[in-house]
Amino acid sequence: MAFASPYSLCPVLLFLLPVCVLAQTSQNISLNSTLTAALDKNNSWKSPSGDFAFGFQQIEAGMFLLAIWFNNIREKTIIWSANGGNLVQQGSTIQLTRDAQFRLNDNQGKPVWTANLAGSGIVDHAAMLDTGNFVLASRDDSPLWESFGQPTDTILPTQILNRGSRLVARYSEMNYSSGRFLMQLPSNGNLVLSTVHFPQTSPNRDYWSANSDGGGFQVTFNLSGYIYLEAENGSLLRYITLNKSSTSDFYQRAILEYDGVFRQYVYPRNDSVADGWPMAWSLSSSVPENICQSIADVNQVEGSGACGFNSYCIQGDDKRPRCECPPGYTFLDPDNEMNGCKQEFVPQECNRGQDADHFEMRGQSGVNWWGGDYEHYNDIDEDWCRQVCLTDCFCAIAIFNGGRQCWLKRIPFSNGLRVDSGTKALVKIRKDNSTTSICKEEGCSAPPFAAKGSEKHKSTLILILTMLFSGSAFLNLVLLIATFWAVQRIRRVIKPPREIQGINLRSFTYKELEGATNNFKEELGRGACSTVYKGILAIGNNSLIAVKRLDKMVTDSEQEFQAEMSAIGKTNHKNLMQLLGFCNEGQHRLLVYEYMSNGSLASYLFGNSRPSWYRRTQIAFGTARGLVYLHEECSKQIIHCDIKPPNILLDDSLTARISDFGLAKLLKTDQTRTVTAIRGTKGYVAPEWFKSMPITVKVDVYSFGILLLELICCRKNFDQDARNENQMILADWAYDCYEEGRVYLLVQEDEEAIQDMKRVEKFVMIAIWCIQDDPLLRPTMKRVSQMLEGAIEVAPPPKSPNWSVQYSSSTASSRIIHCDIQPQNILLDGSLTARISDFGLAKLLKIGQTRTFTEVKGTRGYVAPEWLIGNKPVTVKVNIYSFGILLLELICWRTVEQDLEDEKQKVLADWAYNCYEEGKLYLLVQEDEEAMEDINRVEKFVMIAIWCIQDHPSLRTPMKRVSQMLEGTIEVPYPQVNRYSSV
Repeated sequence: MAFASPYSLCPVLLFLLPVCVLAQTSQNISLNSTLTAALDKNNSWKSPSGDFAFGFQQIEAGMFLLAIWFNNIREKTIIWSANGGNLVQQGSTIQLTRDAQFRLNDNQGKPVWTANLAGSGIVDHAAMLDTGNFVLASRDDSPLWESFGQPTDTILPTQILNRGSRLVARYSEMNYSSGRFLMQLPSNGNLVLSTVHFPQTSPNRDYWSANSDGGGFQVTFNLSGYIYLEAENGSLLRYITLNKSSTSDFYQRAILEYDGVFRQYVYPRNDSVADGWPMAWSLSSSVPENICQSIADVNQVEGSGACGFNSYCIQGDDKRPRCECPPGYTFLDPDNEMNGCKQEFVPQECNRGQDADHFEMRGQSGVNWWGGDYEHYNDIDEDWCRQVCLTDCFCAIAIFNGGRQCWLKRIPFSNGLRVDSGTKALVKIRKDNSTTSICKEEGCSAPPFAAKGSEKHKSTLILILTMLFSGSAFLNLVLLIATFWAVQRIRRVIKPPREIQGINLRSFTYKELEGATNNFKEELGRGACSTVYKGILAIGNNSLIAVKRLDKMVTDSEQEFQAEMSAIGKTNHKNLMQLLGFCNEGQHRLLVYEYMSNGSLASYLFGNSRPSWYRRTQIAFGTARGLVYLHEECSKQIIHCDIKPPNILLDDSLTARISDFGLAKLLKTDQTRTVTAIRGTKGYVAPEWFKSMPITVKVDVYSFGILLLELICCRKNFDQDARNENQMILADWAYDCYEEGRVYLLVQEDEEAIQDMKRVEKFVMIAIWCIQDDPLLRPTMKRVSQMLEGAIEVAPPPKSPNWSVQYSSSTASSRIIHCDIQPQNILLDGSLTARISDFGLAKLLKIGQTRTFTEVKGTRGYVAPEWLIGNKPVTVKVNIYSFGILLLELICWRTVEQDLEDEKQKVLADWAYNCYEEGKLYLLVQEDEEAMEDINRVEKFVMIAIWCIQDHPSLRTPMKRVSQMLEGTIEVPYPQVNRYSSV
């Protein structure tokens, strides 16, 4: 029953509002005005308040969308688009012509879209209104065309949808063309959400209805933020969304999103009204409650379901649908996971009796597809259900429930969703490494010899063969020995390759890839064990490819090949590199990838020109999503182990693609950690690699944190040429800037980022969370992704924890100078863990104090030179000097001073320095066989010690950096060349 609307006068006011606002504004757009699709800042027309803009927004590299967007928020959210959501190239124009036409021309001057005017008036000017409505108006300000009358997927406050109006969801998140869902108020007056007969936009089946019994006249989005359906007499029939946020305090929009859900969002207009709301779009209300269930309930006969054919829908904790493929299937379009899935294997053939032997049934609990049934059985068990599908060439999936029922389904199956655990899907997939080759499956033999041959011919043949064998016996023996020697040599280099289970990829011959790369002519990049070459695959459209060849067939490179095949061969995501095939022929190990035209993030980020702040944020989003997929959405959890800019590649649209899985580690189902050798690259390696701790996905989170800081600052993690010492290590500098409230220093030369300081600060906070020393403090990548994209708040990160001297020197609430670091004051517990003791000479500094004046403290041989210089303040650098001496003692297994025959060796510090200068570090450990085998680390530790015992305190490396250099997370620069004062 209809009831009186408290907003019954709103429709009248809303009809008058566009004319009133238009009459008030003085920022009209005159005839012959033009906008050009370009990267400059003058490619839009703004509303008087600046809240909205009409113009070109870049969506992909060189491609633009003619649109209207929120202009005073950092997201620049699009709320309307022209030309059916299709992009135009750079150089395209929109023009209000002298003859009063509003026309979009491509970069060749060809018209691609024109506004169709209502009525017979003549356009005098245009205006972008503060309501978000763009209008073409006559001389008396009467609107002749308006964007509010031609909505795409979004409505705004003051906007009305009349009978016959519709919203059409976009195809995907970044594809603004028409998608698979629509909202419409048809002539019968019942507001509905429907699927469509894609690619047409005609409605298919309604999955949500306002149930207005034909009385609906219009949908109103009023200034109080309510969206409701009302009758022709103004009475309110039904609220569509309930929102208590006023439009005076919040920007608001309601959108039919590409997943089929109609959602209303709010965004604080400024900090003063936020009151706990994040400065981002927050969900206020949505319909339907569960899109997976709603569509499956009505689409049991036809239609693909919420996630497309051959996939299933899961309602996430955030009420958003998530699409998954069953085992053996992969997404049809990696850029749009709602577009369905396809088989990764050749399906079973009905004319081959033994083909069923090459298939197996893979169980998946709690999943069902409600369409595609062609057979139903009762009173059977699960094994019977498996077997009947396995032997039926038409069956792709069988559904078995606890009620002893079995449904057989053929391709494509539809309306998949997660259901109660009493139902199990049995998916038919091809067994690992089986083939459809007739010869391999059914057996091929050579043609029989002709029966016409005589015994004479056979005797002659035997005689010839005998003579040949006798005459070449010696040669055959030599060849046999040579072959045996060669094979043994190869086996010493590399073990035979293991079978790679569960991979369905094209197998290339070495000759094919040699030809595709023009004999490996054009090199794209080089790693420790491999080189990447550019090639052309002469199939279809001559696709460009990247071929990774393992150069030295040693054990490490074979392991890299196996790891990369096992990891990326089973993945499919728009933010991961796509593996097209491989070569596993003899000694040759090659991987074939899609070609990334924009190279690596390293070259893009650290090149001559600074990438835009917007593009850097998008790369951060994409990389985070890719890691979420690896960590949480793969059938087996994958730890990448080497996230860094060279391993993030950029495709044609500058979308981030995670690559190089050569160090990746796969975890078994239900496994969350592993123990493995150190993997990764200095500067990006998490501390736990060096602590004999189990390794989890949190090592990737740490590496991503460093990568995020590099994206924010457009500089490398370690810069020996930094302006001052405090800026050399990016992570330390970023943390200091955050602690001191000076985050702007990180982006002070980046105007675009400076204008978006709230996001910069948020990203820095997220990065600091990611690089916490304790893995338990680091967030998961899913939470990182949600924080980056504004879905959840970012809490202030904790103080960065460090260890031992580093802790006492820099991170205690009051700084402590121990003053007596020496072996006698380092105690060892039951597990031989070092514990600093004897704080009897320690000096506490006040908060904010960095130096003090005090009498000489310490032990001879470990005392820093500044103790002996009158009136010179003492800092934590005296501890660093003592630690440097202690480190030399640990390296050389001797005391700081010894009465030795060789005068040069008496003072350890002087001897170590001389050995370093002369390139004879082996002399320090020549009686230590284990250390001799690790001479590279010996050299690194000596260099660190020399940095610690520099005469001038300012040259000594801070303990935090000493710790990082010791553990290999940053490089060790060559120390200053000067002598030391022996105390």
